[in-house]
Amino acid sequence: MPRLILLGVGAMNSPRYRPTGLLVCWAGHRVMLDGGGSADPGEPLDAWFVSDERAELMPRIRRRARELGVGALTGSLAAQGVRLRPLPVRHTSHPTFGYLLETAHRRAAWAPEFRVFPDWAAGVDLMFADAAGWHRPILFAHGAGGHACVTEVAAAARAAGVRRLVFAHIGRPSIRAIDRGERPAFGRWGREGAEFLLT
Repeated sequence: MPRLILLGVGAMNSPRYRPTGLLVCWAGHRVMLDGGGSADPGEPLDAWFVSDERAELMPRIRRRARELGVGALTGSLAAQGVRLRPLPVRHTSHPTFGYLLETAHRRAAWAPEFRVFPDWAAGVDLMFADAAGWHRPILFAHGAGGHACVTEVAAAARAAGVRRLVFAHIGRPSIRAIDRGERPAFGRWGREGAEFLLT
């Protein structure tokens, strides 16, 4: 049974949180998704997979991954009844991905950055999703993409039949909402160090 540990929940340059990252552990395997900097998986590590190979943290992630004896790339892995694979998300002008984690009976989605809710996350048992914006999406210049906002993601996830929703990649607008005591209409804020079992 996979154990999913949030090592960070912050958007880029967060004033409060470590970079968004998830450590996936099962049957002696350990795989890191995103993270970097202070969101460090330690060793041993089977693989370090990333959602955006052009992300600003990639030089630091690659350097640390090399120290741990693995590469840092968009990749997939299947072992001991668990399958982890990248699937595309609409986020920016170059290819970016989320990850679908599948066991014989359960599915989890790691999608920390997207502008449009990914269809492939419909019906998952657990989803980690973008929370860069609160009530309004964050749009990049020249229509190059952006981040969905929490209110959009909550509505889309509920409509898509997501069972449990956890907001990661928490940006400044969402931090201000947290400080005001606001909560998503569906789902909950991610917390660094929180563990989830895919049962």
